[in-house]
Amino acid sequence: MGESSVLRSSYKEYVAGMLAGVATVIVGHPFDTVKVKLQKHNTGAHGIKYKGGLHCTARILKTEGVKGLYCGATSSFLGMAFESSLSFGIYSQTKKSLQGEIRNEKPQPLAIVPSGAFAGAIISLILCPSELIKCRMQVQGVDSSLPSSSRYSGPIDCALKTVKTEGITGIFRGGVATLLRESIGNAIFFSIYEHVRYYMHLSVGDGSGDPEHLIDAGIGILSGGLGGIACWCAVLPMDVAKTIIQTSPDKNHTRNPFRVLESEIWTWWMLYRSWSYNS
Repeated sequence: MGESSVLRSSYKEYVAGMLAGVATVIVGHPFDTVKVKLQKHNTGAHGIKYKGGLHCTARILKTEGVKGLYCGATSSFLGMAFESSLSFGIYSQTKKSLQGEIRNEKPQPLAIVPSGAFAGAIISLILCPSELIKCRMQVQGVDSSLPSSSRYSGPIDCALKTVKTEGITGIFRGGVATLLRESIGNAIFFSIYEHVRYYMHLSVGDGSGDPEHLIDAGIGILSGGLGGIACWCAVLPMDVAKTIIQTSPDKNHTRNPFRVLESEIWTWWMLYRSWSYNS
């Protein structure tokens, strides 16, 4: 009975993570499209320069319509569904293994941080190809400087052309930046999430942990939101480097995210221009 309960709990964690990933794409993909265009066009030497998020959004709606905001959503759906499912599942199972038989409800950083970082490292292997396809689809709008011959008709066409011109390793371009972003980001996210959730439960005196309770649901939403904000505050520079690496038309472009950031340091304020579109 105990083993059945554990399996049921693990199953719920993976399914809940997958549904959260799908919901994230439906609601957040337009903001992500704006973020990627700001990161690409406003840090590159070519293409239109956007004045900000609203200007970028207006340009997309004017030149491409609403569908332009969802460009690259197909690969994003697949990537985010697997990412969120595996992220929550792997994190939960790893944390339980590190904590062992300890039943202390208080968050344990020595279990949370490595569990979050490990989950991020694993999902980066899946996320990197889907992110590359998503970003390349997102930046090829009307304002792009890419010639029509280099544009993609869809995510499959993008993947095939990438492999054809850059080899199988081309689909994993930006892998180091993705690994660092996901490992650091997940460690920070789960640390904030666990601590905020724990101390808020203490303050409202709700120790039942009943997932159907409205207070628990509200605390979960707030904890996740604060965790997301903290996560993106820390990893957005690495995300900018990833976008530049993955969308560069030059297959010999450096894949070292630190070199990319170093070359863009004179425009450091650009790194956080898309901040509001991720938090």
